[in-house]
Amino acid sequence: MTTTHGAPPAAHHPQTAKRPWAEGLTVFAAVMLMIAGVLDIFRGIMGIAEDDVFVTTRDYVFAYDLTGWGWIHLILGAVAVLVSLGLFQTSLWARFAGVAIASFIIIANFLSLPYSPVWSIVMIAFSGFIIWALCVVRQDDSGEYDHS
Repeated sequence: MTTTHGAPPAAHHPQTAKRPWAEGLTVFAAVMLMIAGVLDIFRGIMGIAEDDVFVTTRDYVFAYDLTGWGWIHLILGAVAVLVSLGLFQTSLWARFAGVAIASFIIIANFLSLPYSPVWSIVMIAFSGFIIWALCVVRQDDSGEYDHS
């Protein structure tokens, strides 16, 4: 019988089926946030250029100039792209920032719902999936992410 030297087996962190699932969710959130950010940048450019794609609405409580909405979406999109790059590096700050920016994207799209209703609903759904994917992944004792 041979003996082994080193740490006992309990000290090792075994590879479980949950870890690839968690890594997949982080990559999913990063890709979705990148897509949402790029699409929000394009939406912002269209708003700033006052494109004819948008519906004009009278008597809307949150009525801003279309250029104002364009700048809001352009800035949110640019920040979302930067945060998604951090998510590809699995940075903890990027997970928190990803939830925050996806929440702001939901709010901005809800408030601009009358200007482009279908697209706003699509972006709200994208952002909801991003928040879900970032919130279900937890960090374990070894510093790696785990899904539970």
